Amino acid sequence: MKFTHLLGIGAVALSTVACTTNPITGRSSLQIANNSEILTMSSQEYKTTLSKSKIISGTADAKRVVSVGSRIKSAAERYYQSIGRSADLANYSWEFNLLQSNELNAWCMPGGKVAVYTGILPVTKNDNGLAVVLGHEVSHALAGHGNERISQAMVAQYGGSILGGTISNSQWAGIFEKVYPIGSQVALLKYGRNQESEADQMGLYLMSMAGYDPREAIPFWNRMEGASSGARQPEFLSTHPNPETRISDINRNLPKALEYYKAAGGKI
Repeated sequence: MKFTHLLGIGAVALSTVACTTNPITGRSSLQIANNSEILTMSSQEYKTTLSKSKIISGTADAKRVVSVGSRIKSAAERYYQSIGRSADLANYSWEFNLLQSNELNAWCMPGGKVAVYTGILPVTKNDNGLAVVLGHEVSHALAGHGNERISQAMVAQYGGSILGGTISNSQWAGIFEKVYPIGSQVALLKYGRNQESEADQMGLYLMSMAGYDPREAIPFWNRMEGASSGARQPEFLSTHPNPETRISDINRNLPKALEYYKAAGGKI
């Protein structure tokens, strides 16, 4: 069996046929991979990761992960519905799980498969802090960053030399596994800094739409930097913008975020 993908005949042709615009940030990106195949493999890898992990359920922390995640998910769905793009989320199947691990980490695979590690909870401290994390990670999925990174890997490997070409199962699996290094406790996509910055901005807006105070984003990121000071940088921060850039970007985006927060009933 062969998988069919748009591989392009050059940069101009690729950008013409597969340029995707984020409806919240306005950023455009090249996404040429087949979303259906990405969601299928993401679901499989998520199940594999859960099977090798200790899932925490029924505790106050586990319920908070589900509650905060669900509010952010619902806010995203309302926003996409309001702009006539509900179809973008039609194939999402959301899951929010808390996993036992000392790592300061969280992630969301394409299709809304979310994991939060217990190690990051002392840094989030409260629902607002957790909303910063979940808003950021959910944004990676909504923005199609997985497709973008896979597309980049496809073009790098195949040179964008064919349009409507085919890739075998093994070739496709190799590309997916290169982008998603799956392990017993790790299912983390290696995003680029532009994507991390976009997830910061989009996540700030989403948490605000969900009624969480976006002003808590700066204290959270400061705590994250403090938690990693003098130690190996956690994966959650490995490709993120430097702290000064992040704080500057958050301050620039905060006025709009506060508008969303006020519209959601938040007190300014």
